[in-house]
Amino acid sequence: MKGKDVFTKREAEVIRALKMDVFNGFVRVFNLRGEALKDIPDVPGVYMVLRDSVERPDFLVRGSGGYFKGKDPNVPLSELCANWVEGANVLYIGKAKSLRKRISQYLRFGDGKPVGHWGGRYIWQLADAPELIFCWMPVIGDADAVETEMICRFREHYGSRPFANLMK
Repeated sequence: MKGKDVFTKREAEVIRALKMDVFNGFVRVFNLRGEALKDIPDVPGVYMVLRDSVERPDFLVRGSGGYFKGKDPNVPLSELCANWVEGANVLYIGKAKSLRKRISQYLRFGDGKPVGHWGGRYIWQLADAPELIFCWMPVIGDADAVETEMICRFREHYGSRPFANLMK
């Protein structure tokens, strides 16, 4: 589905809440290609990957993620099911020294390139990965601390880390 970003009512509510936290972007994966990447600021920050539905997705045995250093990025379906967070739209929270470069790496990894963005690889085993939404927030200061705080807030609300945030 190429074209305009169209959002459901629930998704629009989530986006409104995130915008109150100064998030920008809200662009679907299929629209974040080529010239669209230039709209992402080349500054430190935090970004998230969102899904417009809280329903359990269809998981793929073989996702589109690239093999980095010869390692298979795919995990068993049972691991994806075990990590799924019921009721959550946020699938991944990440930090970046450059939002543009890091999100570009994430997308190239999802296109099957051997890029070192191993952390959020679970999203590429979702059947609706092209429909996922990226948003970002520039951070002046310590993006690590902001990412950690956001993951802590998520954990307090849902009882676990976001779906694609792997244990470090």
